Amino acid sequence: MIMKVHKQISLFLFFLTICTNSCSVSKDVARESVISLPRRPTGALNGYDFFKKIRGLDNEERENSIEKEIKSGNFPNFMRKLVRINTSIITPDGKIISAHYYVMPDYLMIGSDEDFFRIPMQPKTAQKIADTFGCFLSTNKICDDIYKSARVKLDPYPLTRDRDSVRTFYLHNRIIENQRNGRKGLIAGIKKDVIISSAITKHNRTNRVAIYGWHTLDGNPIQPVYTGHVDWYVDYSHGIRLVHRTIYVDGEPMDYIDVLKDPELKLILCDETDHFDFFSYPYETGKLKK
Repeated sequence: MIMKVHKQISLFLFFLTICTNSCSVSKDVARESVISLPRRPTGALNGYDFFKKIRGLDNEERENSIEKEIKSGNFPNFMRKLVRINTSIITPDGKIISAHYYVMPDYLMIGSDEDFFRIPMQPKTAQKIADTFGCFLSTNKICDDIYKSARVKLDPYPLTRDRDSVRTFYLHNRIIENQRNGRKGLIAGIKKDVIISSAITKHNRTNRVAIYGWHTLDGNPIQPVYTGHVDWYVDYSHGIRLVHRTIYVDGEPMDYIDVLKDPELKLILCDETDHFDFFSYPYETGKLKK
């Protein structure tokens, strides 16, 4: 009888230890993925109302409105739950380096959980928002890794008319929602990403934006890294995915810039073979920032 009681106590302590360790891990993960995001204001515009507000504005007024709404917290609650992306690299000497980081589950949008509008924007606007929230814009490798990890993968739906009109922006958003059909989780395959890339500094003109991605269901991107557009150009296919700027390399936190500056570690975040030297967009169009 005594042995039976001791056995039960031992089993209880064993499971208590497991639960304690699990809770500790969960708290660590939660702590890692926390960024300072404002609550959505009471009475904030929903997605359709924001579409109606900006469809008659000029480009600069539109960008200012987008920045103001998102910085104020006018985006769905599900966007506040960052998703962990795991990756690893093998160094030239055969060492395996594991890493992870956190991304928003979808592209920047305005509105509520029930009525939201994924909104394309100029890179300067995206950069201001990213800096405010302690994030950075994606790279081509991050886009690929997100696609591999995505729970919801949709087939790209290209449009050809009025590509840079707000009406087309909203139409494309509705098409995506019809494709998504209520499925939840990390989503990919719905937009080209505005990314950071050294291809910008290598271009013979300084006012460039880099775009990449829009993966098809076979995992291949429609759009290779492209810097042919000026940095004020925006069309319906552009999306902004924010990435938390803290990267965990073998469990140790590092800023994304330090990772990208390291000749070895940069492969965690990008697969560009040359020295990486473009970390964020300038706040003014037509000016190069390294």
